[in-house]
Amino acid sequence: MSAPPETYYRKGLGLKTEVQDEIAADYSGWIVDYLRAHDFTLTVGDVSVRLAREFGFCYGVERAVDYAYQARRKFPDRRIFLVGEIIHNPHVNDRLVQMGITILQPLGGPAGGVRFDYAGIGPADVVVLPAFGVTIRDFEALRAIGCVMVDTTCGSVLNVWKRVESYAQDGFTALIHGKAAHEETRATASQVRRFEGGAYLVVRDMEEARLVCDYIEALGRGAVPEPLAASFRERLGHAGSPGFDPAVHLRRLGVANQTTMLASESLAIAAEVGAAIGRAFGSDYAAANFRTFDTICSATQDRQDAVRELLREPIDVMLVVGGFNSSNTISLAMLCADRVPTFHVEDASNIDPGRGAVLHRPAGKAHREVVSADWLPRAGPVRVGVTAGASTPNNRIGEAVARIFATRGLSLDAIRPSTGRSA
Repeated sequence: MSAPPETYYRKGLGLKTEVQDEIAADYSGWIVDYLRAHDFTLTVGDVSVRLAREFGFCYGVERAVDYAYQARRKFPDRRIFLVGEIIHNPHVNDRLVQMGITILQPLGGPAGGVRFDYAGIGPADVVVLPAFGVTIRDFEALRAIGCVMVDTTCGSVLNVWKRVESYAQDGFTALIHGKAAHEETRATASQVRRFEGGAYLVVRDMEEARLVCDYIEALGRGAVPEPLAASFRERLGHAGSPGFDPAVHLRRLGVANQTTMLASESLAIAAEVGAAIGRAFGSDYAAANFRTFDTICSATQDRQDAVRELLREPIDVMLVVGGFNSSNTISLAMLCADRVPTFHVEDASNIDPGRGAVLHRPAGKAHREVVSADWLPRAGPVRVGVTAGASTPNNRIGEAVARIFATRGLSLDAIRPSTGRSA
């Protein structure tokens, strides 16, 4: 994607130094600083908190937030709009609103379509593109307006786009492991439009991938039973490119993934699909007509690896902090829940020390929060593991840690720095 340089900013706006103190004041926290300085461990009384060694803001999120702050500083008198949430953290998005940035709300529509109303935006306005990227149609619509665009699309997302483009260019259908309604996946799927006949299909999990495998193997046998065809249409009919025909488009596949999915599942899906093509059409055919690359971003992988490392220790409870709509946070919670009681909270306000209760979203239970009482044992030694999604600010992690101790009636005042900085 390109546009005239005076209206398109992809590599910052030259004000990084000017905004760094403001960003630090808004998102840093002394509790996380303390944990880093003390081997990621904080013990008070008989409660010990262990923080995973990779957590919170990744480079792509830091960059997106930095560019948004730079945009506000560079264009103090212009209207600034943001295409949806810049990242999936309510506190960061709320802070941008407080700075006078208007968040455009999606209107709905099919994957890859124009999902935002730009009718009120003019050439004098500034529009920030989120870390997830935007669809080709959205980008083209904004470029036609002639407004200033500040593009914060994460580099890891751009790498996936390049992979999907190469699939479409070579006549392969892009099979994307992701969430069809997620901003990043919509933007990624739209990249096939660069090439005539480009096609994609989004699968959410292994269950959906196995439905694809069953269809491929039926194609190899020469006929697809109607019950299988009906199941495919019902489950995946909404997740393909316009005009998607499984009998045509499932014969040459290239696998990619939303960068924040559970890496182990993405790799397993690729292996299953490749094996299915081999069983259906033979190994030589599969070698020529199936491609796969791990496009999980390094920050996502690092955070998942750090959680696995932490869970090798004797941990009694895991607390995962991050937006309920944050895909990478959800992946962390699912990873933890396989090993230990896990509570995914959006922020510290979900933890009620007085009642000893927590409002959380159980791993794998989409769009449903529940309240659990006595989530933390009331007495005796306890080790609590903590991690956070890549869009969670350090101060919000620190506030959650403070409430863990408060649930057992313990204060952190004895180690609080004299500056009185927020958690």
